[in-house]
Amino acid sequence: MAQATVNIRMDEITKKEFDAFCREIGISVSAAFNLFARTVVREHRIPFEITTEVPNDDTIRAIENVRNGVGLSKSFNSVSALMEDLYADD
Repeated sequence: MAQATVNIRMDEITKKEFDAFCREIGISVSAAFNLFARTVVREHRIPFEITTEVPNDDTIRAIENVRNGVGLSKSFNSVSALMEDLYADD
C-alpha cells in the first residue's frame, strides 16, 4: 500500500517525552501514531476518554487517602463477621 506523510505540530517538551516513551516500549513515533489512527478507524471513536472534569480538592484528598491507606475500614473474612462488627456497641 502506498505511504502518505502526515505532519503534526506539538510543543517540544511533549515531543521529547513522547519520543522517550516510544523508545522505552520499543516502537517508533510513527508506529505509535499509526496504531492510534488504525484504532480510530476500526472503532469509529477516539480510543480514550476526553473530559474536562477535574476532581475537586475533597476528591483529590480522598483519592490520596485511599492510595496511602488512610481512613479505610478494616477487612472482614465473612459477611457474618462484618454484620457482627456493624451491630457491635462501640
